[in-house]
Amino acid sequence: MRSLLTHSFVHTLCSLSALAVKIPFHVSSSGIEETTPHVPRQSSSSGTVPVGNTQNTFYYANVTLGGRQISVMLDTGSSDLWVTGSVPGAQDTGKSVTLSYAVGNAAGNIHTAPFQFDGYTVQDQAFLLVTNTSSFSTNIHAEGYDGLIGLGPNSGSTIYKKLSGDTGNSAINRIFQQSPSSSNNYLTLMLNRRGDPGNLITGQFTMSEVVPGFENITSQPQLAVEKVYKVTDEDQHWQILTDQGVGIIGPDGQPIQVSSIVPKAPDGQLVVVLDSGFTLPQVPRSMSDAIYGRVQGAEWSTSSQAWLVPCGQLINVTFNFGGVSYPVHPLDVSSSDFNVAFSNGSPACLGTFQPISSAFSLLGEYDMILGMAFLRNVYTLINFGNLVEGGSNSNNPYIQLLSLTDEAAAVNDFIQVRTNGENLINTSQYALLPASQEQHSPETAAEKKAQYEEEVLSHWPYILAGCLVFLVLLIGYCIWRCCCRRKRLAKKKATQQKQGIVSGGGNNGTYAQLQDSGSTATLAMQPMRGSTLDFKHEYAKDAFATHA
Repeated sequence: MRSLLTHSFVHTLCSLSALAVKIPFHVSSSGIEETTPHVPRQSSSSGTVPVGNTQNTFYYANVTLGGRQISVMLDTGSSDLWVTGSVPGAQDTGKSVTLSYAVGNAAGNIHTAPFQFDGYTVQDQAFLLVTNTSSFSTNIHAEGYDGLIGLGPNSGSTIYKKLSGDTGNSAINRIFQQSPSSSNNYLTLMLNRRGDPGNLITGQFTMSEVVPGFENITSQPQLAVEKVYKVTDEDQHWQILTDQGVGIIGPDGQPIQVSSIVPKAPDGQLVVVLDSGFTLPQVPRSMSDAIYGRVQGAEWSTSSQAWLVPCGQLINVTFNFGGVSYPVHPLDVSSSDFNVAFSNGSPACLGTFQPISSAFSLLGEYDMILGMAFLRNVYTLINFGNLVEGGSNSNNPYIQLLSLTDEAAAVNDFIQVRTNGENLINTSQYALLPASQEQHSPETAAEKKAQYEEEVLSHWPYILAGCLVFLVLLIGYCIWRCCCRRKRLAKKKATQQKQGIVSGGGNNGTYAQLQDSGSTATLAMQPMRGSTLDFKHEYAKDAFATHA
């Protein structure tokens, strides 16, 4: 019964988590400037894969599946491979899967086909063939891709859970299985920034090697991947800890103090997920308010669920990991790519650090998700370590980040793009408001409910442990009561037996008189049937009298 209770409880938690952590691969905003998607070239001879960029909202690369070259979005926040259209020679497994994303559901049957990526080949890679894209709220082909490849841990793959054996493992895991004991089972990701005249970065992806010229990334601090509990490992993401007390530096140069919702997070540190599937970083509401709430003229947009700020407002934000500072380019702190406007109709820029809502962790496994707007500022290396299914590497997984943003150069870029080369940064119109005048965005009823649920569900290991301890104590108490009762009964029986032996005198306990009927003298005085008295009374004469 205990195992059944535990299984049911864990299943409920996992179901809730699956609903709570739908990692969207697109944040839909009306009026995004239409551009012709850039189709990446074939992998270069150096072993790097070019990464395409659609308006700083999608990053994708080419894979080959069944001989067909397909552009797929690169998503470090999920673990499955799915494509649309047809795949020559694909074998249908007969098993169906539905994957939920922010723009719709990717549904279909799991197939297998030969797969090539970055010079590696897997002969029978499992993937989801999506034949109906009508549920998508956007035309993904027009955005530059026809599928998605998950770069997350294998435990997060839905296909892996559907199929038995190695065939169901994720594409990245299958590649790393070819060198199971290697310590070089890592991938690297570099994203470029469109609309930045000073950007010299080319989007690139590699496996088991680094981009030439950026070898210094291997000397950066190894940031340990924070692991979730084993029973909820399907929610394992690439998550790391901020530095204690100074994890995020706000526009005023001071640390933004936010308490973690993760029960096992150290004091003063936040758990951060690195997810290339998110266009806009998702952060605690109080953090978003601290970034944008003191900007003159800032407005909260209910329709966008984000802050709107003047496009000429330079906003500085810096993250600290492993004792290293990673400044965010001001062109990434607010975006002019979404064609948004203030309530009076004048043009505005969208605050990219959006309050976390739909991606809020009900299980309390992370505090924020840093998406593309942050990842453009770092070269990222993710070492899978012992998270490779079927691998023999016992090392823990880790992440290394190399800063790509020069603060002085970033300021010059911002001035060129946002204020037509005129430096207005230190003018009064762009001065931050006093802290006492900071605006705060409204918290929805759904958010309050989610936070309450998180308060309960995030402590499920302790609740479960407490229930088990209570059950053990209850069983122990019942056993103790039974033992005490048996002892009392045994003692009572022994006492009764002892009393019986004493009253039985010299009969050696073979007989014990149960009732004292009186002495023999008393017995002789009792009238008895057949005595002279009785006989005379009955017949009115003395039978022994002599007759005259």
